[in-house]
Amino acid sequence: MVDKIGRDRLGTQGDDFYAALMAAHQGLSLEESARLNARLVLILANLVGDLETLKKALAAAERK
Repeated sequence: MVDKIGRDRLGTQGDDFYAALMAAHQGLSLEESARLNARLVLILANLVGDLETLKKALAAAERK
């Protein structure tokens, strides 16, 4: 599972996701944006469903 952390698995769809993410934040206050991000993180964490993978992803995010 370590190989999944930091590897680009979206390819060109990464740009599409980024655009959708930015559109979802359009017009939100800083607080609303933070709440959206928190909900998204929890939803994605639930989809991943593996605590060790999530801890590795968190560590990778902290390093950047």
